[in-house]
Amino acid sequence: MSMDRDRDRGDRGDRGDRDGGRMGFRRRRYCKFCEDKVVNIDYKDADMLAGYVPERAKLAPRRISGTCAMHQRKLQTAVKQARNIALLPFTTE
Repeated sequence: MSMDRDRDRGDRGDRGDRDGGRMGFRRRRYCKFCEDKVVNIDYKDADMLAGYVPERAKLAPRRISGTCAMHQRKLQTAVKQARNIALLPFTTE
C-alpha cells in the first residue's frame, strides 16, 4: 500500500530544478553604478534619479533595479535629498 503512494509521489518535483519547470535563460542584473565606477550619486541629477523611482513614487528595490547594496543606500539618500528640495515628487498626485 505504501509503495503505491511513493510511486505516485515520485513523479512530482524529482527533476532537481527549483524554478517550477520554467525553461529559459535569465540574464543576471548588474549594478550600473559599479560598471561606470561611480563614487558619488548626485542628488541634483533628477533625470537619472527618476529612472529609479517608478510611477508610484517609491524607490525601486535592489532586485528590480539591479544595483548593489552600497549604491542602493547612496541612491536612497540621493532620492531623499532630491525630494526635500523639490527636484523629485513625494507622490504622483
